[in-house]
Amino acid sequence: MTQESELTSQESELTSQESDKNSSDRGLEISPVPTVHSVEEILAGSGRDIDEIGGFDLEINEQRTADEIRHNRPGPKLREKILGLPDLPGVYMYVDKSGKVIYVGKAKRLKRRVSSYWNRMHDSTRTNLLVRNIADLRFIVVHSEEDALHLENAMIKEYKPHYNVLLKDDKSYPWIVITKELYPRIFMTRERGLDARYYGPYSNLQSAKVVLDLIRETFPLRSCRHALDERGIARNRFSLCLDYHIGKCAGPCKGLISPESYGEFIGRVRQILNGETVELERNLQDEMKRLSEEWKFEQAQEVKEKYEAVRRYNSRSVVGERAMPDTDMFAYVENDNMAFVNFMHLHRGAVTQSLNLEFRRGQSLEVTPQEILSRAIAEVESRFDRKVERAIVPFLPDVEFDGVEFTVPQRGDKKKVLEVGVKNATQYMHDVEKQQEKLNPDHRIDQLMARMKSDFRLEKEPRHIECFDNSNIQGTNPVASCVVFRNGKPSKRDYRHFIIKTVVGADDFASMKEVLHRRYTRMMAEGEPLPELVVVDGGKGQLSAAVEAFDEMGIRGEVALVGIAKRLEEIYYPGDTLPLYLDKKSPSLKVIQALRDEAHRFGITHHRDRRSKGQVASELDNIKGIGPATAAQLMKTFKSLKRAKEADYELLAAAIGTAKARILYAHFHPDSQITD
Repeated sequence: MTQESELTSQESELTSQESDKNSSDRGLEISPVPTVHSVEEILAGSGRDIDEIGGFDLEINEQRTADEIRHNRPGPKLREKILGLPDLPGVYMYVDKSGKVIYVGKAKRLKRRVSSYWNRMHDSTRTNLLVRNIADLRFIVVHSEEDALHLENAMIKEYKPHYNVLLKDDKSYPWIVITKELYPRIFMTRERGLDARYYGPYSNLQSAKVVLDLIRETFPLRSCRHALDERGIARNRFSLCLDYHIGKCAGPCKGLISPESYGEFIGRVRQILNGETVELERNLQDEMKRLSEEWKFEQAQEVKEKYEAVRRYNSRSVVGERAMPDTDMFAYVENDNMAFVNFMHLHRGAVTQSLNLEFRRGQSLEVTPQEILSRAIAEVESRFDRKVERAIVPFLPDVEFDGVEFTVPQRGDKKKVLEVGVKNATQYMHDVEKQQEKLNPDHRIDQLMARMKSDFRLEKEPRHIECFDNSNIQGTNPVASCVVFRNGKPSKRDYRHFIIKTVVGADDFASMKEVLHRRYTRMMAEGEPLPELVVVDGGKGQLSAAVEAFDEMGIRGEVALVGIAKRLEEIYYPGDTLPLYLDKKSPSLKVIQALRDEAHRFGITHHRDRRSKGQVASELDNIKGIGPATAAQLMKTFKSLKRAKEADYELLAAAIGTAKARILYAHFHPDSQITD
């Protein structure tokens, strides 16, 4: 027998022994060469019993007329194919005239789902673009909607269609590996091609390091890469390393520990990786008690340190109740163009598997969170090669999974578990956003502009926005403010004040019309670019006045115009009877609110200044001997007319001289006499 065959035999025997000791081991065993199933292999028979009806090798000869494309109508051959679709579960593919798959979808009833794309215009621009680019249709019939989901997931990975939500590759996720050797090694890796048992994946590198640090702190396992075998150890081919001398390795390279004793350490490591920490804590407690009773206090202290390390790790990993059965948890969060799902597998309340899935919408069609959740569940089942049996979810998926018990918790322990998942998903989302900002500092701005363009139904991104607000008290000192935002941020050097000139009394509508007319006739005369969006602070009345001004200047349709009402944050459009209500947490609404509040603040400040100056001037102008220069000096010294009135003669004299101080003091205090 060769050395290699001997080693294989020993590995098999040891693996069998370990399997008997750890029948509940939930590690993922992977063969030396990873198995990758293509779509063709799945269709050929991967256990799903799929009947292929549509085929993949159809000749693309569909040519639609311009009128058919414009009105989302299929050509004659495509129409015939749609009419021939069965009302059965399946997967459909749309291809363009070059033969490239541009969209893959699943359906519970193929004919009904595919027919819904045609003979009408869709609310979504992306859907209309997709339909216009369809040159051919292909489909596959399966036995259930769940089978369709799994096939759709595989085909999206295979073809990466332009209009689908794409799952980010998981190559970066770390795993913890226990090798199949006489003296197994334990290490972290991102590759899954070894003949070993894998645990994970872990949501981030730090999580895996915490587990590895616990293992290395608790058990004297080797960290070297030597291919240890009995013959090499007997021939003294290996030497002791530093880890042995500092007590971190038991010295298997010199045969200082038997494979059986070393295997006991490996068994305890598997307990940790499988979430069996309660049993491990109990075993360590019993061992510590036994050593203490035998007066082996130094050894008992070593076991105590291991026990404390396991307890610290356990306090971090346990998120649910111990009595909770094995459960999968899926939490969902999203931003403008990405969706994130945090997956955790809980065994006795402890997290034994965790994964963050990132779905990039890109040019995808409008997909619901329920669809993405279904994709995430299918991906977990495919990746871990197991069936989800019970799951905690924020909402039900759009696919009926056979035999799966879904729970949407409203309170209690399961709700707390879901909240932990949401926190993890949110943190991962923020990390991705920060990374994107580092790579592209303008990424957030681009996202915001794209979101505002969509929310406010604009033809162009609102990079330049202006907001107008009027201020007056019973028609006195009427003013208006113009606040400018560029790329979602205030551009204060572009702010402008306006004094109402042609309007008499408190007429906000006429004032708004005057200000807009003055603002944009001047900008056009000077050749300055007009804003993409103009916001008026007010409801339908102010908006109607703004529309009149735009019509007179001929810029209606060139510049988008909306009004915002203060009370319910209603967005009004010209000609629409019903307002638009945006989500209170929408970043688009927050920008408009900040714009409106800034315009109000800027206008109120200017109005107060004018009113204050007017009051000061009106009273001082009536005092004989007190001119504008003296009034200005008083305001400079005392800041207000009230303080000037309250000042004694000495202070007035110091500010404006004795002669004018006498006049002013006598006016303010007619009953008092000045004594020199």
